Amino acid sequence: MSLEEHQDALELIMSKYRKQMLQLLQGRKGEDAEPVLEVHQANSLEIASEIDRVCEMGEVMRKAIQVDDDEFFKVQEKLAQLELENKELRELLSISKESFEVGREDLPDCEA
Repeated sequence: MSLEEHQDALELIMSKYRKQMLQLLQGRKGEDAEPVLEVHQANSLEIASEIDRVCEMGEVMRKAIQVDDDEFFKVQEKLAQLELENKELRELLSISKESFEVGREDLPDCEA
């Protein structure tokens, strides 16, 4: 996805560059090529700036995804722990109830 964004940005920049170069060449056919070189250098700096920006955005997205994945796994782990604890507590409660009922059956009736 980052590569596609990078390629799209480069295509946009290059199309603008080509358009400007064509306009420059058509308007200044007889003039020196030196101004064209300056425009080319300026466009190169703009392209480099855009590339850096796209790369920074990609890195920020990767970090955000990593943080999100880490948080998701922490929540999943905590959920699994709680489910296991719940199951164990229910088993203890069941054992306690059975023990209490067996103890009540063994006691003689005191109402007589």
